[in-house]
Amino acid sequence: MFYHENGLQYEVEVEEPNPQFAKMLQQAIGGAEGEMRVALQYMFQSFAVPSEMSEYKTLLMETAVEELGHIEMLATAVAKNLEGASPEAREAAREDAVIDEMMRSGQPRQALSAGMHAMPVDSNGVPFTGNYVVASGNLAADMYANVMAESTGRTLATRLYEFTDDPGMEDMLEYLIARDTMHQNQWHSVLDSFDDHLPVPASFPQEKENQDYNYTFMSTMREEREDPGQPWTTGPSHDGKSEYSYTSEQPDGGPPSVEKVIDEMYNEVN
Repeated sequence: MFYHENGLQYEVEVEEPNPQFAKMLQQAIGGAEGEMRVALQYMFQSFAVPSEMSEYKTLLMETAVEELGHIEMLATAVAKNLEGASPEAREAAREDAVIDEMMRSGQPRQALSAGMHAMPVDSNGVPFTGNYVVASGNLAADMYANVMAESTGRTLATRLYEFTDDPGMEDMLEYLIARDTMHQNQWHSVLDSFDDHLPVPASFPQEKENQDYNYTFMSTMREEREDPGQPWTTGPSHDGKSEYSYTSEQPDGGPPSVEKVIDEMYNEVN
């Protein structure tokens, strides 16, 4: 169950409204790197955590709810950036300067479909999709996905920071960037708390793997080349369970035997 407090997680102020920046902020709401993605990702991951691992379930759900607060902050920032227009736009438009600037540089649907507010879409107006959400049911796999999600989210926030000189927007983004720093670190700490989780899933017996290829780097270059001596081609494997090796040859499985399928599906011309 969730409860909503009538107050933002962190103050959001805009000194110079900018519809173009409002459009860009939509990426941080409904884009592949956005807050909707991580809020739902952590929430659905928490649903799958076993009861005996309640500390991880709590961590995921608390972080998910924090991300919901970030959506609210960004939605407020979008609305505040749509509340006004530049002096140039006011001079150019005789009737409604806000709508004029929206049509020229913003996201028209923010005015036409949402009444000058944020929407669950990215900066191009593409609706948010649950396909962005990674919740595999394997806690280790999900933690790696979470590190990536926070890394790309922080990258987006730093890029947005470079596109604004509004003190209020800089202050909000400095807060969000700081939280991305914390979240990256906490997911790494979760991974460090696992005794032996590599390769993921660690529960699968490795003796069932093809032992000729489970620690071999395969070069796919057309021409044969020597082992470049990189950390992923020679020396101890990252999981400490074997040694890396290198090959320029593929196993070569021969041509695919799909004649029966082609015949049954009428894929041939005649």
